[in-house]
Amino acid sequence: MNIAPDTTALPPPEEVAPPPAIPASNANTPPVSLPKAKPAPAPRKPAADPPATEPAADQPTHPSAPQILPQLSASDLEAYQRRTNEDIGIAEQNLHQSDGKQLSAAQKDLVEKITSFLEQSRDAIKGGDWTRAQTLAQKARLLSFELVSSL
Repeated sequence: MNIAPDTTALPPPEEVAPPPAIPASNANTPPVSLPKAKPAPAPRKPAADPPATEPAADQPTHPSAPQILPQLSASDLEAYQRRTNEDIGIAEQNLHQSDGKQLSAAQKDLVEKITSFLEQSRDAIKGGDWTRAQTLAQKARLLSFELVSSL
């Protein structure tokens, strides 16, 4: 048979030490003044970008990260190349339709985006990434249609 513990027991009383006596204030003592808090310093502005320097001869340079390209069959590669070149040609033709015209801010934004996509597509072609090049050229072509319809 188990016996339950006594739950009426109290912890032992704590002995509390009396607080230290504070000496009576002397009327002849001058008041103490606390130093004024200094304002927090203003946050520092970031330093200007340090001038670009070429790596020293003793510092190793890091090779660029390898680029992972999808493996395309010869027929797929040819199809990507053909579609990319067609899309670039169409986008450029449509872009030239805006030459010499007064463009709104939205139209100027479209021209900048189209130009950017075309540049990125050409860079991807130079790197041999035809899938990326085709995607970017297609974006440029679609935006160029939007530009022509707004003229």
